[in-house]
Amino acid sequence: MIRHWPSEGLALAALFTLSACVRLVPESTPPTPVTPTPPSATSVESANFAGVVRGPSVGALGMTLGDAGTGLASFLESCPKLLTRADASGLTNGGDWKPACDAALTWPVGRATEFFVTHFETARVGDGSAFATGYFEPEIAGCRTRQPGCEQPVYSMPPELVRAWPDDMPEAERTGRPPLGRYDASGKFVSYYERSEIESGAIAGRGLEIAWAADPIEFFFLQIQGSGRLRTPTGEVIRIGYAGQNGREYVGIGAVMRQRGLIGPDTAYPTSMQGIMAWLRDNPTEADEILNLNKSWIFFRELKGDGPLGALGVPVRRESSVAADPKFVPLGAPVWLKMDRQEANGLWIAQDTGGAIKGANRFDTFWGAGEDARRIAGGMSARGEALVLVPKGTVARLEAQR
Repeated sequence: MIRHWPSEGLALAALFTLSACVRLVPESTPPTPVTPTPPSATSVESANFAGVVRGPSVGALGMTLGDAGTGLASFLESCPKLLTRADASGLTNGGDWKPACDAALTWPVGRATEFFVTHFETARVGDGSAFATGYFEPEIAGCRTRQPGCEQPVYSMPPELVRAWPDDMPEAERTGRPPLGRYDASGKFVSYYERSEIESGAIAGRGLEIAWAADPIEFFFLQIQGSGRLRTPTGEVIRIGYAGQNGREYVGIGAVMRQRGLIGPDTAYPTSMQGIMAWLRDNPTEADEILNLNKSWIFFRELKGDGPLGALGVPVRRESSVAADPKFVPLGAPVWLKMDRQEANGLWIAQDTGGAIKGANRFDTFWGAGEDARRIAGGMSARGEALVLVPKGTVARLEAQR
C-alpha cells in the first residue's frame, strides 16, 4: 500500500524495525559480488551495478499451483503499469514483459505454474542474500462523525500545506525539492504545525475531518502504516489512504523508549509494537510526551473501490504482494523467496515500496487485514535467499552488455 515513507511513506514494518531496533539488514555485510563494474559507477545504485547472474530454472524452484495461481492474478493486475513504467533497476524494458502479459490474459489458472516456467528465468541480484519484514492494513474502531469515545480526528490534506523555499535560504542551498510548510499571517514561509500542535487543535474546526478514530494510540500506529480501515459501530468500513505529510521530522518512538529503559528485555514491556502499545496504555500521563516526540503527522483521503493500493498503483494482495526497492527489482516483477520463516517462502509480486525497504534483496511482505495479519506482519523478520523472475532472454542480454 502507499505508505508513509516510500512515496513519502513508511510501512509499519519500517516503523517497527526502526523504532523497535530490529535490524533492517543482515548482521554482517554480504561480500561484494565479483562482476564487472562500469567505469562511471561510484556506488551500487541499481541491480545492474550490484551484479546480476543467472539463477536456477523456474521449474526447479518447487513452485506450487496455489502459489502460482495467486501470483498469476497479481502479475496480471500489474501488467498495465509494468508495460509502461520506466524500470529504475536497469534490468528490463517495458516491451520485455509484453509476451508474458499478453499470455497472462487468457492463461488457465489450473496451469499457472506452467505460465511462469514458460515465460520467465531467474536472476540473482548481488549475492542474493535476502531480508524480509512484513506489513499489513490496520483496522481500528472509528466513526463518521465525532461522538463520545470517538474523538481522534482523521484529517484530510490542508490546502495551505505547500512546498516553497524560505526567503532567508541562500539561493546556492536551494537544491532538491523545496520543503513543506505554510505561509503565516505576515506572509513568511514557516514550518507546518508539528504533531503536538495538531493534537492541540491547530487545524481543528475547519472541515478537514474526514472521520474520527476511537483510540489515539491505535491511530498513531495507523498513521505510521500510512493507510488502514476504520470500522464504525454500525459495521461500516471506511478505508483511508495516505494523502500527504506535514513535512516535520519522523522519530521512531520505540528507539527512544528503549534508550530510556522503558521497553526491552529488562522491563515488563518487550521490544515490539505490542510492548510499545502496552507501555503507552499503562502510562497515560507520559504517553503524550512520547507520542509527540514524533513530529510527523499523516493526512488521509477516503479510498473507494478495491485496495489498498501499492506504489505501483494496483491493489496489494495478502500473501502475494511484496514491497521492494525499485532500483533493484522492477515493480510488477515476480520474486521468489526462500527464507528461514516458512510464511515468507514462495512466489511474490513486487507491487509496493517502503522507506526502509532499500537495497538489493530487501523485501516487505504484505499480510492483509485483521488480527492474524497484525501478528504475522509484526513478528516477521526473515533471512534467506531471493531471486527475481525476469522475461526469458534478460540475463543473456545483461551479460552481453557487460
